[in-house]
Amino acid sequence: MSGGAKKPTWVIDKERAKRAAAAETVWLFGLHAVRDALVNPNRVKLRLVLTKNAYDKLAEAVEQAGIEPEIVDPRKFSVPIDEGSVHQGAALEVKPLNWGRLADVAISGEGAPLVVLLDRVTDPHNVGAVLRSAEVFGARAVIAPRHHSAPETGALAKTASGALERQPYLRVTNLAEAMDELREMGFVLLGLDGEAETTVAEAVAEAGSRPIGLVMGAEGPGLREKTRETCDRLVRIPFQGEFGSLNVSNAAAVALYAVSQR
Repeated sequence: MSGGAKKPTWVIDKERAKRAAAAETVWLFGLHAVRDALVNPNRVKLRLVLTKNAYDKLAEAVEQAGIEPEIVDPRKFSVPIDEGSVHQGAALEVKPLNWGRLADVAISGEGAPLVVLLDRVTDPHNVGAVLRSAEVFGARAVIAPRHHSAPETGALAKTASGALERQPYLRVTNLAEAMDELREMGFVLLGLDGEAETTVAEAVAEAGSRPIGLVMGAEGPGLREKTRETCDRLVRIPFQGEFGSLNVSNAAAVALYAVSQR
């Protein structure tokens, strides 16, 4: 490129996004979420704000992290988190976790050959609950699109109750492409759909010992058309009675349990 030539717009946008990602930080809050982040060696910790009471409860974790806390008056607990957040006198500014490449986590990651894919699930409380269930049932990762999904936030971390520090949460550029990549690795992709004919248990039995990806849509809209088309099979959770739907976090827990029993 000659000295006076301008960079293409896509190059400028990519560089701008990279700088924004490098500058991004997250405020975690609540005793449980802050403690788990403090003792996570992979978490970059920037600023710790505690009340005296919270410090007394977190002293061991603070010492392990090697970070100097700012001890503040409970009435002057001023950190950039949503007003009304139940912070319990503890807040920690951190860098988002980097779990690495999808292929590395899906093929050789810890846990069972099982992943959960979330299609535009934007509620941090739902995503946090899915992370908890994924950890309990030994999934290797929870995967979501970088845009139109819940980012790593304090509210998500608090709902995840520590799972965010241990359960890989991968944000990918394109969910359908990630699904194709998983299929090439040998995964069977099962999309949850209340109208499907096949049950989760039947599909899991058919999959045998093959790795499984459970694909979940947001409440209301469900799976997008492209996501549905990219699944190997649409499956349902059997229910009784007229009220036949679960929210995405409950549905994920039931489906994860079904896979864990094979």
